[in-house]
Amino acid sequence: MRAKSSTGVSLNSLLLELIGFIVFVTYQMYYDYPPPTYLEYPILIAQDVILLLLILYYNGSLQQSVIYTLVLVGGWRLLTVEKWIIDLAMSLCTFISAASKFAQLQCLWKSKDAGQVSALTWAMATYTCIARIYTTAVTTRDMQVLVRFIAMTLLNLWVVLTVLYYQKHSGNSKKED
Repeated sequence: MRAKSSTGVSLNSLLLELIGFIVFVTYQMYYDYPPPTYLEYPILIAQDVILLLLILYYNGSLQQSVIYTLVLVGGWRLLTVEKWIIDLAMSLCTFISAASKFAQLQCLWKSKDAGQVSALTWAMATYTCIARIYTTAVTTRDMQVLVRFIAMTLLNLWVVLTVLYYQKHSGNSKKED
């Protein structure tokens, strides 16, 4: 917000992440998993919605937020119409979330600039996934959820390392200028 820019932040990555979060929390609630196994997800969803609005605002396309809202809310409702829909969505959730990380990595590789991407935020996401591996193994032992958290830990770590790399190299190139 301070920079009044969304440079380096991938809109596609954010949308995929938001879809992954919505599917995941809906799956957890649908199967009555203990709230501590998913309690941070409504907060993460709210954070992503705010970030989405900021990106749209800084890109001059805030009017598109109505379309995004209708699609996301409609999709959220569709998930629980039939059991097979939420099960299929959860099966695809790991791929959707992985695609969001790859979209962010692609944005970083293309721009060769970390821009407004926070290594600390991605490090916290990595830590959260590590913690969730433990809590899932201890509470629900849901293999699909465990695989998701292991994959997300590795991909989040990859984003952290990429951000740190580009922050270091953009700092060096600024010193040379």
